[in-house]
Amino acid sequence: MSCLGNIVWIIFGGFFNALGWLIVGCLWSITIIGLPIGMQCFKMARLQFAPFGKEVVTKNDNSVNLLLNILWIIFGGLGLCISNLLSAFLLCITIIGIPFAVQSLKLAKLSLMPFGKEII
Repeated sequence: MSCLGNIVWIIFGGFFNALGWLIVGCLWSITIIGLPIGMQCFKMARLQFAPFGKEVVTKNDNSVNLLLNILWIIFGGLGLCISNLLSAFLLCITIIGIPFAVQSLKLAKLSLMPFGKEII
């Protein structure tokens, strides 16, 4: 069932949001300092591309992750969160789109604070 959900997700907007993560990851990866943030963006792009059947858990919660999350909100996370919220709003219009809207809301929350999270 998760395979079918992922295929429908890609068709109805998941591809464009994943593309946004890839673009932001490439921009962060230009500098050596931004490379760890870019790598996290690429992991999140994979999750954004196929979110069904995957779970996000908090791995470690320390001050470095808090600092990275604050910097992330300022320099890139807010735009990605807004795009996921807009996708969730558009998907909620139909009854069939509600499970996809739930995934989009999960990804919007993750777009604000991606550091310290692990995808299972």
